[in-house]
Amino acid sequence: MTTFPLPLAELLGHWESYIVYVVIGFLFGYILEISGFGNAMKLAPQFYFKDLTVLKVMFGAIVTAMVLIFLTTSVGLLDYNLIWVNPTYLWPGIVGGLVMGVGFILGGFCPGTSLVSAATLKIDGIFFVGGVLFGILMFGETVGLYENFWHSSYLGRYTLMDWLGLSTGVVVLLVVLMALFMFWGAEQLERVVGGRELTREPRWRYGAAGALVLGAGLLVVLGQPDTATRWSWLLDTEGARLANREVQIHPGELLDTIHNDDINLLMFDVRSEQDYNLFHIQDAQHKTVAEMPLLAKALQLAPANTVVVVMSNDETAATEAWKILRAESVNNVYILEGGINNWLAIFANPEWQAAQGAAGVAGDEPLRYAFTAALGSQYPWASPVPENFELVYTPKIKLELKRSPGGGGCG
Repeated sequence: MTTFPLPLAELLGHWESYIVYVVIGFLFGYILEISGFGNAMKLAPQFYFKDLTVLKVMFGAIVTAMVLIFLTTSVGLLDYNLIWVNPTYLWPGIVGGLVMGVGFILGGFCPGTSLVSAATLKIDGIFFVGGVLFGILMFGETVGLYENFWHSSYLGRYTLMDWLGLSTGVVVLLVVLMALFMFWGAEQLERVVGGRELTREPRWRYGAAGALVLGAGLLVVLGQPDTATRWSWLLDTEGARLANREVQIHPGELLDTIHNDDINLLMFDVRSEQDYNLFHIQDAQHKTVAEMPLLAKALQLAPANTVVVVMSNDETAATEAWKILRAESVNNVYILEGGINNWLAIFANPEWQAAQGAAGVAGDEPLRYAFTAALGSQYPWASPVPENFELVYTPKIKLELKRSPGGGGCG
C-alpha cells in the first residue's frame, strides 16, 4: 500500500523536489498575506483581546490538520511515523516560548509573519526580520554558555497521547472540544473588549465546528492501526523480500559492515538475557522483541546512513523484530543470517567448537553451543578480525532512501 507523505526526492529528483517546496512556501505566505497576517496592526490586537483572528485561524488550522492526519492514518493513507514531530525539550521550550511571546507582543510579528511582511516591503516587517537574524547570530555566539540547559529535559517525540496515556481518538476529541470552547471565548472577548458585532460573523462556522467534532468522534471509533495491522499493509512487498531472503545478511557482510566507518551500524540482540550474557557480538545491544515498537521511535530519527541488524540464536525471534521495525517505518533493517549459531559456526575457534560441541538444548531456536562461563563479548570471536577470514557472500545491504520525519519549523 502506497502511503503519504510521498518521497518527493525519489519521485521527482533532488533539485526538482525543491520546486514543490517553493510552491508550498509561496502559497503559505500568500494565504498569510491575504488574511492580513503581514500587518502588525492585525496581529498585535490579539494580545489586547480586541481581535483574536490569529488565535482562531491558527488553532482552526491545527485542529483541522490534526483530525485529517489521524483520520488518514487510521485507514492507512498516511504514515504518521514519517511526519515530523518536534522533539520536546521541556524547560528550554517554555523559556523559548516566553521569549518569542514577548517579542511577538513588542514587535507585532512572529518569525513567519515577519517574513511575509518583509516580502511586501513593510518597514516594520523588514526591521523585525533584521532583529530575528541578529537574534540568531547572538544565539549562535552565546549558546555555549548555557548549552547544558539548552539540551536539558529532553523527552524525545513526546505527544499528548504519551503524556495523558489516552488513545489518539480521545485526545483528538478533547483537543477539538477545547479549541471550540476557546473560539467561543475569543468571540465573547472580541464582543466585550473590541466591540465586535457577532451577528455579522459567518454562520458556516457552526457547520465547520460540527464537522470537526464528527471527525474526532469517528476517530474514537476507528482508532489507530497497531503494528500487526501496519505489517499487513506491507505484506505484499516486505513479505516477498523476507521470503526471497533479501534481508538476511551473511555474517561476513555484518563483519565487514562493523568495520565500515561510512555506516552507522546498530546491532540489536533479541535473545534471552541469559543467552546474551553467555555470548554476544561486540557492541550488540540487548533488546527484547516487545521493546521494538518503542525502539522504532528512536530509530526513525537516526542518521540517514544508519543500518540496523537484528539477531537471535537462529532467525525466528529476529524475524519478528524485523517485521515490527519495518511495520513502524524503520528503513535499512536486516537480519543476521542463521543468527548467533551461524556466527559462531563461522568465526569461533574450531578447537573450541569441537570441545564445546552442540548443546542440543530443546526449545525455540536454542543456543547450540555450551558455554561454561558468561563472558559476553569477551570471547575473541565476538569481534573477529576480517583479514583472518576469506568469506564469499552476496552483499545485500543497500542504503534505502530514508523516508524519516523531515524537519519542521515555526510558521
